[in-house]
Amino acid sequence: MTASSNLRVNGQRLWDSLMEMATIGATAKGGCNRQALTELDRDGRDLFVRWCREAGCSIDIDAMGNIFARRPGRNPDLPPVLTGSHLDTQPTGGRFDGVYGVLAGLEVVRSLNDAGIETEAPLEVAVWTNEEGARFSPAMIGSGVWSGEFDLDYAYSRTDKDGKTFGDELQRIGYRGQTAAKARPLAAAFEVHIEQGPILEQEQKQIGVLSGVQGMHWYDLTLVGQPCHAGPSPMEGRRDPFMALHRILEQLYRLAEDHGPWARVTFGDIRAEPGSRNTVPEQLVLAVDLRHPDQQILNAMDHSFREIAAAAAAEVGVEASIRDEWRSPAVAFAPQCVAAVRESVADLGYSNKEMVSGAGHDSVYISRVAPTGMIFVPCEKGLSHNEAENAQPEDLEAGANVLLHAMLKMAS
Repeated sequence: MTASSNLRVNGQRLWDSLMEMATIGATAKGGCNRQALTELDRDGRDLFVRWCREAGCSIDIDAMGNIFARRPGRNPDLPPVLTGSHLDTQPTGGRFDGVYGVLAGLEVVRSLNDAGIETEAPLEVAVWTNEEGARFSPAMIGSGVWSGEFDLDYAYSRTDKDGKTFGDELQRIGYRGQTAAKARPLAAAFEVHIEQGPILEQEQKQIGVLSGVQGMHWYDLTLVGQPCHAGPSPMEGRRDPFMALHRILEQLYRLAEDHGPWARVTFGDIRAEPGSRNTVPEQLVLAVDLRHPDQQILNAMDHSFREIAAAAAAEVGVEASIRDEWRSPAVAFAPQCVAAVRESVADLGYSNKEMVSGAGHDSVYISRVAPTGMIFVPCEKGLSHNEAENAQPEDLEAGANVLLHAMLKMAS
């Protein structure tokens, strides 16, 4: 039994912080619209930085706008134990996705301050820039540059739908820091997050102990046909991209069923050009998202997708091309971090389930350069990326308690 065995976070303070942050970018339906590098993102960052300074943390901001709030340890030469997530949201996002992981980290710092506990190693709470990928693609680019997946020039050149660049917008909101966006030694990294799916709620488990994250491939599928008038052009003579598209959609949904229950296929965006009501489009561009926790199966799905698209296009006389937008291989988390989470759950007596994340998180990239683990808590009906996203205060408190004890295990 250690002095910190009975230590718990202040659940009410955590909830109050979440609700105050949720007022920044609040939507009429109870969610948040705080997209990356907007004025509202800046306001959320400013509030977080103020809270961290009030808690005695120093602040460092790197060239990607990633924020690191540091609580000193007894030995400043030891690598820190890091936690964190993101503050940016989807256009119709919720109050907990990402922000919970940031403010749970802050609550760990505040609770240690309240208890007068000094860790041997420093602790850090990170805010990673543009995790969502809603405004600037690809997702998780702040942690991606930091971990070496992308270079800085590539990140700065990303544009939103209005043609504004990531680099210019980062400078505009005042969060383009001077520190190099480059990985440094960490003793461990943890991220606590709402599940964004229904499994924990359905099985009535309070904590998810994550062993890894499923692999994800993003593509842009382009189908090019021949534009023609909707009225005079006979159906049988058309080179209509939609004729290929419906065949592709049907077969990709069947592909996900064949590789179930963990395979995922999603079509999140589509654009028709020229986009006229009474004209067969010349071109369709479809965003395709394939996922599976087994990298070999995901590779097989990738191969099948390309065959399906080529065959469907040839069948109706259109051209198909596939551009790889982003690839995130399946991830296995560090055994020592998974063990720290598992042991903390057991110490605290929470019901739990070992699982793999179906969504991408900054921990995907952090895990490439540092020992990493994740913690899930339930969310209502599994809804996320939705203004109705909700989580219970007692579950959020439980996840923060697990985070607190896992970080203490790695920082002592």
